Amino acid sequence: MKELTEVIGHVRGWRRGWTERTKLQRIDLYTRVTLCALPWIFLVSWGLLPLGATLDRGPAAIALGGAFFAVNAVQCLLSNRNVSLSFAHYRGSEPFPMRRLRLPAALLAVLTGLLVALAAVGGIKDEGLALLVLDLPVAFTIPYVLLVPVRTYLLHCAAFAVALVALLAAVGVPGGLLFGAALSLFVVFLLVLTSTRPSAWSMSVMWQAEDARDMQARLAVAEERLRFGRDMHDVLGRNLAVIALKSELAVELAQRGNAAAVDQMVEVQRIARASQQEVRDVVRGYREADLPTELLGAKGVLEAAGISCTVEGADGPAGIGAPPAIQAALGWVVREAATNVLRHGDPRHCVIRLTTAAGAVVLEVENDGAGAVPEVGGGSGLAGLRERLAALGGSLEAGAAGDGLFRVTATVPLTAPRGLLSPAPRSVSPEER
Repeated sequence: MKELTEVIGHVRGWRRGWTERTKLQRIDLYTRVTLCALPWIFLVSWGLLPLGATLDRGPAAIALGGAFFAVNAVQCLLSNRNVSLSFAHYRGSEPFPMRRLRLPAALLAVLTGLLVALAAVGGIKDEGLALLVLDLPVAFTIPYVLLVPVRTYLLHCAAFAVALVALLAAVGVPGGLLFGAALSLFVVFLLVLTSTRPSAWSMSVMWQAEDARDMQARLAVAEERLRFGRDMHDVLGRNLAVIALKSELAVELAQRGNAAAVDQMVEVQRIARASQQEVRDVVRGYREADLPTELLGAKGVLEAAGISCTVEGADGPAGIGAPPAIQAALGWVVREAATNVLRHGDPRHCVIRLTTAAGAVVLEVENDGAGAVPEVGGGSGLAGLRERLAALGGSLEAGAAGDGLFRVTATVPLTAPRGLLSPAPRSVSPEER
């Protein structure tokens, strides 16, 4: 694929803005924010409402209820601090320092003691006990479930449930409330497990897929560099070896005063000029635009970036039947238009259409998701395309097409003078001499 390195560079730059990587970062942020907000939602609902009954149960109940709420709020803060590190630990990108769980574990034990004390002094109503039990382990278990295997998590949850139920039974909580407390613990442990682990697993898989795409792009760039290096070696290797041998021979002949040294240097000069032209041909192959190749390349690059691409009319008279000069000019249009599709907006589908109308070849590149449409006259890319097409008597139009669509239309007449349709000799820039 011609200029693969440049195209992949555009793809990677576009991904850093409006691509799947940006969307993936947003999903990741949304997931983390949700898990951080969940303990607070439990705190201000099931963790706060039952404590209202303590206002009528005496000073001891009020003090225990206030302490329970304050410790629970601190536990939520610690949970929020540990969520990101727990995600990184689950993905295997960064180990979680287990010492960070010491304080949350101690606060969980304090909360458990406060809850048992509230039940012992009758500081909460019967139905409020089940709600407080629901809220009790949420802040601690959200990061913890990502740090240990599921089997270990379930075993630890079962041990905690048995200990809590035993403590409640020891302070005289009736059997019916004990069953409700055990059921509440089962529900909250299962809720945390089924909401946190699948979310982390999904994010891990999506990040791995994104990393794989980046690695594939880097490998493609490396492969293209190797191919270019092989081409240059094949072109220059033999000729440089011949130049070296003939130069040595010319030196020896010159030292002997043999006039044949001049012939050898003339031959060196001829081979050097031929090598220079071959290098230009190789580089030109990377710089020139070929319509069939550019259509295939645009389709491949867009689909690799997650954009559905449809090419119509490539095998018809407007495609392979057009003169070489028109194909080359339209190839540049396809390349620039595909690059703009990657750079601007949030496209999902792109259509590249080649037709003939009124004695002209018409190329249309249309994509959806044109959120930030570039100015029709702006950009050096569009200006350069207009100059190329104007040399063939053609024109270029670009702009919004309604319903969130953006369309680039290039028109080149087939009735242009023969001198324009034949490929013009390429001028050699000073840098290539």
